[in-house]
Amino acid sequence: MTDLADKNKDAPFVPGQPDMWAFVLFETSIFTGYFGFYLFYRTRSPELFLHSQTHLDLRTGVVNTLVLLLSSWSVARCVQSSRAGAYREALRDVLITAAFAAVFLCCKVFEWTRLVSEGHGPDSDDFFAYYFFLTGIHFIHLLIGFVVLGVIVYRLCGARRGSGESQVLVETCATYWHTVDFLWVLIFALLYAVR
Repeated sequence: MTDLADKNKDAPFVPGQPDMWAFVLFETSIFTGYFGFYLFYRTRSPELFLHSQTHLDLRTGVVNTLVLLLSSWSVARCVQSSRAGAYREALRDVLITAAFAAVFLCCKVFEWTRLVSEGHGPDSDDFFAYYFFLTGIHFIHLLIGFVVLGVIVYRLCGARRGSGESQVLVETCATYWHTVDFLWVLIFALLYAVR
């Protein structure tokens, strides 16, 4: 029995459930298709895309990116605290993650409102059609992320919080959160940074 435990200790460890990793691969391939279409249309109308990009506020994009990177850091701390049995700290970290996500969502709504009030809506041109589509899809994923964070809170406050099943669920939810953050970094690079 101890030999088996020692072998498992040395085995590579992938956090979360395998189903989540399949979902991550699926989402990444879907977004890769979206990015491919965006780049295809960008090469067909480079002047239009460059001109439309000038209406985005790079500072807002940078702030949003930093906020989501901090949320990834806090959810990673949550996982580490949960593994160590420090559930109060883990709960604090997941609530910090939710606060960062709320800041991101507020910034995004503010940015959308500003753009639309300046006459740059989803039907303005190809760039803004892709901008609102990609940021809108990401926004929906982030809203789903609040449910995911709620699952973590439930598991950290529940009676079975120290069980292996609970830890796997916390790590699975954190994997989803990291995926959403990773997708935003790619969206930021394509829409804001690459000129």
